Amino acid sequence: MKSVIPPVGIVSFALVLTAVLIIATKEQKVGKAKPLGWWWTLGLSMLAGASYTAAGWPFNVVPQLIMGDLVGLVHAAMPGVTLPGLALLFLVLLAWLGLTRRQVAVIGIILVHIMAGAGGGFGILAQRIHAIAMHFAGS
Repeated sequence: MKSVIPPVGIVSFALVLTAVLIIATKEQKVGKAKPLGWWWTLGLSMLAGASYTAAGWPFNVVPQLIMGDLVGLVHAAMPGVTLPGLALLFLVLLAWLGLTRRQVAVIGIILVHIMAGAGGGFGILAQRIHAIAMHFAGS
């Protein structure tokens, strides 16, 4: 069956979401659309981060670098610190610091990309995004 909408691809989907986040989080109104709200920004950045993880190489270099080197360095300095603990620290920063929507978008993409690479709920989301993209690519 031929689709009316051709497959976009995982990498293109992640890049489109990133472009939307960069353009739509500008503080001043640029075009006809209003800037994204805080929750939309956070939600789309989470989806973009999981999409980068689903895309695989070369985007999987970042979580491997963070999980292997940075967490090891932090763990050497402060034993007992884990990746979920660092992720929780980023979530606290997102919630209570006065960040702009663009800062929320960037931190959200990086945070979810790292968390999806570590597995768990965001890892499952990345697997689902990959499965959906492969389904549409096969149609």
